[in-house]
Amino acid sequence: MERKKVTITDLQQKKHDGKKITILTAYDDPMARLVDEAGIDSILVGDSLGMVVMGLDSTVPVTMDEMIHHAKAVRRGTKYAFFIGDMPFGSYQISKEEAIRNAMRFMKEAGCEAVKLEGGYEAVEVTEAIVNAGIPVLGHIGLTPQTMSKLGGFKVQGKDAEAAKKLIDQAIMLEKAGSFGIVLECVPDLVAKMITEKLTIPTISCGGGKYCDGQVLVTNDMVGLFDRFTPKFVKRYVNLSHAILEGFKKYKEEVEEGVFPDEAHSFTIKEDELKKLKAKHRR
Repeated sequence: MERKKVTITDLQQKKHDGKKITILTAYDDPMARLVDEAGIDSILVGDSLGMVVMGLDSTVPVTMDEMIHHAKAVRRGTKYAFFIGDMPFGSYQISKEEAIRNAMRFMKEAGCEAVKLEGGYEAVEVTEAIVNAGIPVLGHIGLTPQTMSKLGGFKVQGKDAEAAKKLIDQAIMLEKAGSFGIVLECVPDLVAKMITEKLTIPTISCGGGKYCDGQVLVTNDMVGLFDRFTPKFVKRYVNLSHAILEGFKKYKEEVEEGVFPDEAHSFTIKEDELKKLKAKHRR
């Protein structure tokens, strides 16, 4: 049976049916093709590319043009997965009009099917504005990396009753504003469970535990391509950095020893053509 293109309706139906949603990030065509071929429900072009691809210390400096550049590449490698672009810091905070304009860039220039934006209370009005403009929005509360300095760094959010109540209120408000789903990042699992049970839209865990309707991970984290630090909630399924490093070392060794390239990796010229060449060269 041929695989069908994943839609928002499919993601929301999974919550209704009690089936888990899978989301991974991608930043280029080759990785997008692998994620898509694996049958992952949705691909997110995350602003995490600032850290795991560009080598920045945070996601804050990432620009709209950089996001669009990578999203275009991912679009080429995505056939079935639902495709989401991540609104970078500064692209939706200035005004509703600018937020809509930038969200439209993701749709028109990169072929995204939805956008994600961080924020609770402060993101409700802009979420509603973008949704009313015809663009689906995935919310994101809890630890919001774009404003981590305000939160005191990379810390679990909602650890006490008062903070947890605020997260629940924010989630409900974002659902009312039109979000089709909400990412819960670094939230205690039982708090995430309460939020999941209160919402009719899917919750996606990014360190929010097993009770959410789905999970999202930064692909470079879970395949071992980002080694500066590993968040507690990340499970590393394979260590590609080790395998790649060993390949690089082997290549260096074989080149230096004259082992590579060998005959199998070289092009040849016919003997009679070689003789003609030598004869012409002697003239």
